[in-house]
Amino acid sequence: MGNRLIPRTFMTVSTAIEVMEDRSTNLLNAKEDNHGGVTVNVDQPMDSMVFASLLESSMSSWREQGKKGVWIKLPIRHANLVEAVVKAGFRYHHAEPDYLMLVHWIPDTADTLPANASHRVGIGAFVMNNNREVLVVQERTGWFKGKDVWKLPTGTVEEGEDLSAAAVREVKEETGIETEFVEVLAFRQSHKAFFRKSDLFFVCMLQPRSFDIQTQTSEIAAAQWMPVKDYAAQPFVTQNSGFDSVAKICLEKLDGNYTGFSPLPIVSSTGKKTYLYFNKQHAGHLFASEGHQA
Repeated sequence: MGNRLIPRTFMTVSTAIEVMEDRSTNLLNAKEDNHGGVTVNVDQPMDSMVFASLLESSMSSWREQGKKGVWIKLPIRHANLVEAVVKAGFRYHHAEPDYLMLVHWIPDTADTLPANASHRVGIGAFVMNNNREVLVVQERTGWFKGKDVWKLPTGTVEEGEDLSAAAVREVKEETGIETEFVEVLAFRQSHKAFFRKSDLFFVCMLQPRSFDIQTQTSEIAAAQWMPVKDYAAQPFVTQNSGFDSVAKICLEKLDGNYTGFSPLPIVSSTGKKTYLYFNKQHAGHLFASEGHQA
């Protein structure tokens, strides 16, 4: 009988591991960082047992090399590998809509891996027309629902969004009013506010460029231009030290007795365009041109 072609079969998990171990390297592809650690980006599908074997070999190699922190980025399509990574001693660091980041500190020393983002950033918009009326809203949802409190438009800064742009956007979304950012009047920090994160809240002054209100009905129950003294005299405002302090600062600004922080366009040492917020009244003479390095 002549030779027959034998049909090719799929490799078993054990066979796949053996094949990988026969190669010149059986380590995960990793990129060294600037802090003595490595980052693994899992780009291709992989059986969890194969991955676990490669990870074990890689960890041994990294220990021998004196590596410190190990970061493994798992796209959501590779969620089957999470258990293997956790069993190897890794912990969750942070999650985004499209991936999960896990980390492990190798040395028997204090873990110095940077923590996940610790703050959420929010804005409150103080918008005043020429009649000394402030733009205020009543919220349809959330903590202020049904409390009959008129408050400044507020919102959160989106990822990659400048503080000034966020303030303009939130006012437009909630009330339909077009505005121009003027300055940061004040800010406060609080803790354990949102998913155990701290909260930075910036009170921003904006100049209106339109005046006809178009309420965002999904979140805002009502919006209006309200005499600023009536806003400041609301029982909720006067009885709440945070709201009362903000109202007083806004009134002082209107009377010319207070100056906040204006945005100065700058370029960072890495070439990124950003803003430096400063007291323009007292330090404007220091900056004769834009595009400073920071």
